[in-house]
Amino acid sequence: MVPGGARRPARRRAGLRIATVGETRDGPRAALRSPPQIKYIVGNEACERFSFYGMASILVLYMNEHLGYSERDARAAYHWFFMASYLTPLLGGWVADRYLGRYRTILWISLAYVAGHAVLAAWETPEGLLLGLALIAAGAGGIKPCVSAFVGDQFRPEQGTLIERIYGWFYWIINLGSGTAKLLIPFLLMTQGPQVAFALPGVLMAVALAVFWASRRHYARAPPSGPRAKCRPRRPAGPTA
Repeated sequence: MVPGGARRPARRRAGLRIATVGETRDGPRAALRSPPQIKYIVGNEACERFSFYGMASILVLYMNEHLGYSERDARAAYHWFFMASYLTPLLGGWVADRYLGRYRTILWISLAYVAGHAVLAAWETPEGLLLGLALIAAGAGGIKPCVSAFVGDQFRPEQGTLIERIYGWFYWIINLGSGTAKLLIPFLLMTQGPQVAFALPGVLMAVALAVFWASRRHYARAPPSGPRAKCRPRRPAGPTA
């Protein structure tokens, strides 16, 4: 009995010790389960691949039929865009590692994806095309170098055996998102027009971003290695006070 007449909860029943919540979470079985926050990161990446490859699959056709570009100019713009999308990760990875950290880089740069698709959907002009593609290329620069590493940040040392399996699922869901987009988005362009074809990936990316942000308390965050790195200890996964 404890003061006030309340009965202290029993910790043993029939000779068996009941584990506490912390012991259950950190015990041997926890090493066999993937961190629950992985699904939010993977979902964000699947939506990003859907939006990127869905948009890219209709880009040349959109420039030909809706903006009056010649085939040569449309293909040149397409390749310039892809070049930018694979160069910007050099800057994005450096900024994440030195200053912002992976979580904040993914979070804030995802807004560029949403804005880029909004511009493409709402502004059907060469200027809108240029601005929208610039925003999406910037978004790719922040997400491409960070998401895979951010997945690895969520695992504790004793969970190393799970990483290979999780990365297998990670790349499978990426290919599912990009493959689905290449089938669906051209169909939407032909039947519904460019506004719907560009807006759907943007809406999906916005939903994924909202879920990613809502789960922020569960992520383990490796600190950046910039000038103030010594003041930023690694933040463990789990709710904070």
